[in-house]
Amino acid sequence: MQYTRHRNIGYSSYFPGGVKWLLIINIALYLLYFLAVRVGYDAFFHVLGLSPLAVLGHFALWQLFTYMFLHDPRGIFHILFNMFTLWMFGADLERDWGTKRFLQYYFLCGIGAGICDVAASALVGNWYTRTIGASGAIYGLLLAFGLMYPDRIVLFSFLFPIKAKYFAMLMGAIAFLSSISGANSGVSNVAHLGGMIFGYAFLKLRFRRFDLLGSLRREYQNWKMQRARKKFQVYMRRHKSDRNRWIN
Repeated sequence: MQYTRHRNIGYSSYFPGGVKWLLIINIALYLLYFLAVRVGYDAFFHVLGLSPLAVLGHFALWQLFTYMFLHDPRGIFHILFNMFTLWMFGADLERDWGTKRFLQYYFLCGIGAGICDVAASALVGNWYTRTIGASGAIYGLLLAFGLMYPDRIVLFSFLFPIKAKYFAMLMGAIAFLSSISGANSGVSNVAHLGGMIFGYAFLKLRFRRFDLLGSLRREYQNWKMQRARKKFQVYMRRHKSDRNRWIN
């Protein structure tokens, strides 16, 4: 997938700080994981993957964070897709939001996706599954991009032009249908859907908060204007009354 930009900032020269360091850390850990598997010292990385038994049975809550930085060392497509999507859709979001808010959103989506994955696996008794990858956070970015830039044109699979808002809907529908199909594809569609759900909640709550603050600010300004107007009217009445008095 790809989207056409309407701004004069090229991908080759624009890597905001948050996106850049996420790319560096993910790629570096992938290479270390790849080498560790080849030499048989990958036990440490197994502890960092997301396991329902570890999280709920042994309170390994750090796995809700660390699993996002691991990708399947048996192939390269997993990390290529996630990092390419992070770079493609994350740059605009970080530039418009700022690094702090962008990272807050990214990790909230990733952790939320992990919570959904653990809950769903525990619900059906899959205690020994192990989930890795940043896809939950990435799907959160897809949702945010569709909401923030709904009319941007995305080239789905580099071939089919589609507006970003419809692309986000399509990816969400695929994740939803795949998560309820029950098919064991080796992909955590529940995590994908969870990342989008948590991302949507985050954005809507922030927008509502901002709207509430704006409304309160406007109400305060209106109150001040009304107060000033009343004071002015009282002053004018007194001044008019003084002018009508006889002066000895």
